[in-house]
Amino acid sequence: MPRTVLFCATVDYHFKAFHLPYLKWFKEQGWNVHVAAKGEMTLPYVDKKYDIDIKRSPLQASNLAAYRDLSRIIDENGYTIVHCHTPMGGVLARLAARKQRKTGTKVIYTAHGFHFCQGAPFKNWLLYYPIEKTLSRLTDCLITINEEDFRLAKGLCKTMRTEKIHGIGVDTNRFHPVDEKEKMLLRRKHGFNEDDFILIYPAELNTNKNQALLIETAACLKDRAPNLKLVFAGKGQMEEKYRNLAEQKGVASTVIFAGFQKEIHEWIQLADVSVASSIREGLGMNLLEGMAAGKPAVAADNRGHREVIQESVNGFLIPQGDAGTFSDRILQLYRLPALRKQMGEAGRRTAAAYSEQRTLKEMAGIYSTFMENEAAERRQKG
Repeated sequence: MPRTVLFCATVDYHFKAFHLPYLKWFKEQGWNVHVAAKGEMTLPYVDKKYDIDIKRSPLQASNLAAYRDLSRIIDENGYTIVHCHTPMGGVLARLAARKQRKTGTKVIYTAHGFHFCQGAPFKNWLLYYPIEKTLSRLTDCLITINEEDFRLAKGLCKTMRTEKIHGIGVDTNRFHPVDEKEKMLLRRKHGFNEDDFILIYPAELNTNKNQALLIETAACLKDRAPNLKLVFAGKGQMEEKYRNLAEQKGVASTVIFAGFQKEIHEWIQLADVSVASSIREGLGMNLLEGMAAGKPAVAADNRGHREVIQESVNGFLIPQGDAGTFSDRILQLYRLPALRKQMGEAGRRTAAAYSEQRTLKEMAGIYSTFMENEAAERRQKG
């Protein structure tokens, strides 16, 4: 009888965006694949999908019902491996798997960026660190995607296995450079002028992504770079406030709210520079996707961006909140096409280290150790 793995996250789009290669890998090993997350999206390589109403906030009372649903699902199916993602998906799945873990189920959690980190508000440490410290005792393997989180993870529980991988994998077949002719065709397709200087930030419009910093940066540049376009590719609760801010700063025609874009690789390919303004980041996948497409990166300094940006080699790191320095660096790239090309080529070498092929190999190595141990235990019992 095939063994079964359960993947759990807050929303099902998380798996569509980041984890299809891993679902496929399990199917290729002959396993059944189950998914538990909020949403009705049809996912490939999945044998059974559970729509569980998991809320992002730990204070939502409905998460109690989600916990009960997950407990029932895990008890009924007797999974060999439970791999959970996202903060609340990780909390609820690890709590729900306690009973089955005692009978051999292995629980893996991938931290895509701890909420407690260097420079995080004290309240984050007060709330999230004790939670993770407690849950580490219910975790067989905690996987991190940056060096700072890896060091923190190693101090949570001496008996818990900790691993660091190169993110969730960049699809370098999809994100790749295009020549100037193709770039201009993409610009015309998506309504841009050929001589626009385009900054791209694919991200949810929220307070952590801090798009306000980039709007301030655009305002600093409106006279020095009149053909600048700042593209926000994403939706979110802060959209109206950011639109109002762009209007107040006199850059409403400069800032493009493109919404969610299914063909985001085309938007990155038609741009000149990848930018990111987030306060907290686990790694910075949008920057790596930009690098894979040959774009230099300019980003606010945080642990995730420090992981991938080599200062003045493949991009620039900017102190948090410093729109003046951000605009100076953008202007430098605006005026020096050769520097853009040089940094873009360096970025491609960086992105290669974070390719989907590499991270799949890393994850397959982690999964395989649990598979081999489980098989050995079954032989001993038999």
